[in-house]
Amino acid sequence: MKIAGIVAEYNPFHNGHEAHIEATRAALGADTGIICCMSGDFVQRGEAAQWSKLARAECAVRCGADLVFELPVQWALSSAEGFARGAVGLLNALGVVDYLSFGSESNSAGPLERAAEALLDPAVDAAIRAELPSGESYAAIRQRVLERFIGADAKVVETPNNILGVEYIKALYEERSRMEPLAVQRSGADHDRSGTGRIRSASEIRMLTAAGKPIAPFMPRAAYAILEREREQGRGPVLMRSLETAILSRLRMLPAEDFAALPDAAEGLENRLMAAMEEPTLDGVLAAAKSKRYALARLRRMCMCAALGVRAGMNYGAPHYARLLAANARGREMLRSIESRSLIPLITKSAMGRKLPREAREVFELNARARDLFVLGCPTQAERRGGSDWRLTPVMAG
Repeated sequence: MKIAGIVAEYNPFHNGHEAHIEATRAALGADTGIICCMSGDFVQRGEAAQWSKLARAECAVRCGADLVFELPVQWALSSAEGFARGAVGLLNALGVVDYLSFGSESNSAGPLERAAEALLDPAVDAAIRAELPSGESYAAIRQRVLERFIGADAKVVETPNNILGVEYIKALYEERSRMEPLAVQRSGADHDRSGTGRIRSASEIRMLTAAGKPIAPFMPRAAYAILEREREQGRGPVLMRSLETAILSRLRMLPAEDFAALPDAAEGLENRLMAAMEEPTLDGVLAAAKSKRYALARLRRMCMCAALGVRAGMNYGAPHYARLLAANARGREMLRSIESRSLIPLITKSAMGRKLPREAREVFELNARARDLFVLGCPTQAERRGGSDWRLTPVMAG
């Protein structure tokens, strides 16, 4: 049996995600096992997920995935490069994954591989760094430099899913992984854009959710039922406006040295961010700190990292353990093989986190504290109790 890994956030799991899993099996065989590495309660755009990691993982295993492991927050709140490095590193360490499947605006991994190879070339890196003092955004400089080195193939880094695909392939090279990249043509609405039909972007579905509008047509029936259950029990949706006061209160109490220690703090950006903390809203903080050079997503991630205690260097290398969030029957069979081949500890019970080696335990504990902030956004007061990460057990679907 072939096994494919998928890196995801499933925020929320929608028809496009189900189609990706189906396309992966269509390419590799109907019996292909699917292992997902999924962001926990905070996601790469620098926000809380709308639904808990356990609910999103359950959606995945009831809609085609076999196993879902958590990508710890240090990597989930990273740039595309750090996000990819953490997820690919975790999947690679399991020792059983043959392919890395990802959605792409390109229908072929070839141009993505050429871009990845170029970006790992010291000459390309030096050329990019030489132009950084110009004040242009990193993305614009990278695009221009890549065009000089690889010509038309540089266009792949113009679109968000291709950018992540390039970073996944870079991580495969750096890990010297045996996993092969599998680019699946992305269908439906563009990233962060409104669309038509049954496949919409996750960002559009989140906006509809926040506005109280219907989302059922854009989700598999099983996934929608899980989110409705979560809504009825007061566990979601978790909206950023519900967490705004808690986040701002944490940020305003931080000393200057904590801002200087943030991931992506450079060229005085940490000072701009700290000076913006007098603003009355998170959006106001971001607007005050924003400049042409820095993307809003970078600033959002810095704010969330500051609130959660994530510092620069915490996402070096790959995660130190693999925490199981959900499994179906086939996934439980696959676990037996993973247990004998994994290079990192498997966490199938929360209490196992206390027995990890010191460095790994610190990662686990930071993620547990992150969940303590996340649950403050739950609509029902009873769901806001602290320490809930230590009480979670993986979802075992049929």
